[in-house]
Amino acid sequence: MPRGTGQKLKLLYLARIFREETDEETYLNAQELVDRLEHYGISSERKSIYDDIARLQEFGMDIIHTKGYNRSGYYLGSREFELAELKLLVDVVAASRFITQKKSRELIRKLERFAGSMEAGKLRRQVYVAGRVKTENESIYYNVDLIHRAIQENRQISFLYMEWSLERQLVPRKGGAAYVVSPWALSWNEENYYLIGYDADADRIKHYRVDKMGDIVLTGQARLGGDAFRDFDIASYTNKIFGMYGGEEETLTLIFHNRLIGVVMDRFGRETDIRKLEDGFFRVRVRVAVSGQFFGWLTGLGEDARLGGPPEVVEAYREYLGRIFGRYR
Repeated sequence: MPRGTGQKLKLLYLARIFREETDEETYLNAQELVDRLEHYGISSERKSIYDDIARLQEFGMDIIHTKGYNRSGYYLGSREFELAELKLLVDVVAASRFITQKKSRELIRKLERFAGSMEAGKLRRQVYVAGRVKTENESIYYNVDLIHRAIQENRQISFLYMEWSLERQLVPRKGGAAYVVSPWALSWNEENYYLIGYDADADRIKHYRVDKMGDIVLTGQARLGGDAFRDFDIASYTNKIFGMYGGEEETLTLIFHNRLIGVVMDRFGRETDIRKLEDGFFRVRVRVAVSGQFFGWLTGLGEDARLGGPPEVVEAYREYLGRIFGRYR
């Protein structure tokens, strides 16, 4: 590297050294900083290092001079992210099903750059969800980016929607025919990323798992469904769609034992209409998309939960239970 070019980059490399190689437990003296710069092909002298550090401090870097028992040196104090914040982000990335193993590793390595050398090791020892089922769709990053762009530019999108075959291959639904949807929102629910949009042919709001979308194309058509989304509440929508399986919306009466109040709050939210009943039970009235997923959730709560109405949904639930019971006769 020519000397002039090296000197122009000197402060940048010095800032990188402080970010990547120092923390409260690991600091470098002036001679060690000279040696590190030499590794990048930049010659320097100890006395100039002190002036460089002063310039970086004026720029806003929290470079601290410390004196230890046997030595002294400099390290970077405060950073863009605290270690606890980075640990949280690493955990989320590692546990997220919609991010592939490869992309998870890449993201975690990038997050490590925000930590010092010792703290990066602590991040690598963070909780990793062993055997986690991850998506295999490497294009999910680009899918999300395209969807955001379509929303910002008020454009419809077309895409292939995939499903698993018995041969363990993702194959297009509808014989490979393209879906055309007006995208309005993205939601992270049940450990997956979902597009929420308007299907003009069906004249209704639908949702699609982003990791199962392929060949996304932004069309030249403006989005439709503005009226349907004018007062749309994503939280309310995802709360009433069990497992993100659609169904006919109904206002249901559900009766629970008092010990299940936490389950109800987690599922439907604090604004749920609750009425206390006798014998340690309470009643709620909620809007729910009635589906097999909802019936399965209710059944999993056992005798402490009961569907109180309306009668036609109660009858549908009886038939659901009857079909299951019939399998075991």
